[in-house]
Amino acid sequence: MHVAFAALFFFGVLTMWVPEYWPVTVFQVGIFALAAVSVWRARLSPPAFAWPLVPLSFAVLWGIFQWLTGRTAYAFDTRLAILRWTTFLSVFLVGISLFRDDAVRRWFRSAIVWFAFLVSILATLQTFTSGGKVFWLFATPYTDKVMGPILSPNHYAAFIEAVLPIAVYLAVSRDRDSLLYSGMAATMYASVIASASRAGTVLTTAEIVLVPLLAWALGRASGRNVAAALLRIGFLFAFFTAVVGWQSVWGRFWTPDPLAVRRQLTVSTVHMAASHPWFGTGLGTWPTVYPRYAIVDIGAFANQAHDDWLEWTAEGGFPFGIMLATLFFWSLRPAFRSVWGLGVVAVFLHAIVDYPFSRPALGSWPILVLSLLACTAAESRKSGSPSPPV
Repeated sequence: MHVAFAALFFFGVLTMWVPEYWPVTVFQVGIFALAAVSVWRARLSPPAFAWPLVPLSFAVLWGIFQWLTGRTAYAFDTRLAILRWTTFLSVFLVGISLFRDDAVRRWFRSAIVWFAFLVSILATLQTFTSGGKVFWLFATPYTDKVMGPILSPNHYAAFIEAVLPIAVYLAVSRDRDSLLYSGMAATMYASVIASASRAGTVLTTAEIVLVPLLAWALGRASGRNVAAALLRIGFLFAFFTAVVGWQSVWGRFWTPDPLAVRRQLTVSTVHMAASHPWFGTGLGTWPTVYPRYAIVDIGAFANQAHDDWLEWTAEGGFPFGIMLATLFFWSLRPAFRSVWGLGVVAVFLHAIVDYPFSRPALGSWPILVLSLLACTAAESRKSGSPSPPV
């Protein structure tokens, strides 16, 4: 079952470029089916309770409440949002059911690291040689910075952010294969530089620095291993960056007003949230309601607020925003204790300036890591020891 679970995640990423909705449907139906099987299997021996079940369940029930009571500006989009949050909840349910087995957890972490590594190679090669075509075959509306199967550089960076800490942790905590994992981490990091995502560059840089330091401070890796791994990653990263070039992302950091459009969208979204503080405008309805609160014509269709946190608050009201904030705050302790789970924190922070949770296949990746963290934390409580290493 864990192989099918991984296959669905890999399928979801590899088809993110498809403009039609059928890949999302396949991904969601597969996740729902696995969730049903997991719930049935766990009826006699349920997994340990984990707090993320509360905010994720609340999100689904809140959307249903808005839909059934007519507290939504557009019922169709709210139904789609309910499906998206049900997908996230189902991913977590499947995860905490499967990952009670330590062997499955180790297999899954290894599988997603290898997948992200291979996608990063594909994305880097493709962005410089395909002229905006996915897999060098399928034309897109873009001419550059199409990162493998992911059209948005920020979405690609969020995907790498979720997985990169695992690769770095393996590089610093293992004597065997340390060079291999250092190369994988450096490749993934360089691919984010190639994408020219500013938020992605900042967050992945923080991950590269924090993971070794935390592993050393918590006694998961010796100072010698940490220094050696950092030296390998630094050398490989310098080489890969020289190949892909850093000028593009560096130039974006020096844009005169890098938050120009986002600032106007933020102001409009704050006004929207203030006008609907208790029940929101309806999950998924931000694009429908935004024109009423727009303070400037940006010259294009505004499909997202470019801030998932503000958008959630505007669509669901302050109770909804606060409940989801508890999900982030809960993740901090297990993420820092595990070290390899810091990718969850990075994606949540990235959501302040972008919308990684708007896509079911992409938003499910940090939820997947959350389920790994929940099971690891449950095992640590049972054994009475700190979070075990990968």
